[in-house]
Amino acid sequence: MDRELNILVAKEVFPPGLARARELAGDGLVDCITPFARDTILPKAQIAGRTVLFADFAPGNLSEMARLEWFQLGSAGYEQLQGLPLREMGVRVTIGSGVNDIPIAEWCVQMMLMFERDMLGLLENQRECVWDRSARFQSELWGRRVGILGYGNIGRHVARLCHCLGLEIWAMNRARECAPRPIGPRAHRFTVAGTGDPEGALPERTFTPDQMADFLPHLDYLILTLPLTPATRGILGERELRLMRPSAFLLNPSRGPLVEEFALLRALQEGWIAGAALDAHYQYPLPPEHLLWGLPNVILTPHVSGSSASRYYLARLWELFTCNLERYLGSQSLLNELSF
Repeated sequence: MDRELNILVAKEVFPPGLARARELAGDGLVDCITPFARDTILPKAQIAGRTVLFADFAPGNLSEMARLEWFQLGSAGYEQLQGLPLREMGVRVTIGSGVNDIPIAEWCVQMMLMFERDMLGLLENQRECVWDRSARFQSELWGRRVGILGYGNIGRHVARLCHCLGLEIWAMNRARECAPRPIGPRAHRFTVAGTGDPEGALPERTFTPDQMADFLPHLDYLILTLPLTPATRGILGERELRLMRPSAFLLNPSRGPLVEEFALLRALQEGWIAGAALDAHYQYPLPPEHLLWGLPNVILTPHVSGSSASRYYLARLWELFTCNLERYLGSQSLLNELSF
């Protein structure tokens, strides 16, 4: 080993993953502590000299980690890093993208099926003992058009599942990197086997953010799969929501503030769109007096699409960390590395 290794892990331990990390570390240190919350001040003796951090948040006294070289986030989102001097400190940052692609994509399919067959109405009929075989309960997703805003790991697996169900797939990248179809594979990304870029020439059409007027009015479903950054906050406001069809549905498993809150409430109440499935919110927990709770065209889930309590989550997260650790020690490109 050419470099001194001093790792601090503040994530739930997956024993096989920890064993692999210690095997890779050799004579280096691998210490585990209880996961900590945002802005937590950690004892200086606990963080001084650390070269690698595996956690969801940086400590409030990050400046005391002068030797830190690499920070592996447990989450795919990274808005918690905004304002931190990681670039100035020369710290490389990798995110947990790829770990939750499967459950989030499955949540999206579940929500589309619930809307397509009006499952909310069927359940209400069941409670009221109503026998109703109306056409709205017998529809199908086949042939619908889904738009994916943010064509990263999650968006690509959503596209894969949608392709299997016979939907037409349009995609818009948040950056101006969206070339004519297909959007090609991305290098140095963590993906579970069998996920990621769909087979074949998908998506059918691709767009850039300045093409909202060509993208939004033609969708049956719009799915947000992009991170919250200063550039994406409020990416959907009144103008964008009014561009959507009154029959279209919005799915947001990413971050609540991607959509302007007041505009979303008006869109749902006034019929600009048909409904929304929201797993990401504006407050945590969403207070009981919030208007979204009472809207009949909304499905609310408590930020569970990522399924961090699933039986696969820890194994995948530690697979990512140990794979990156091996690359780090071999001076190779890291998976899911952010560019500041």
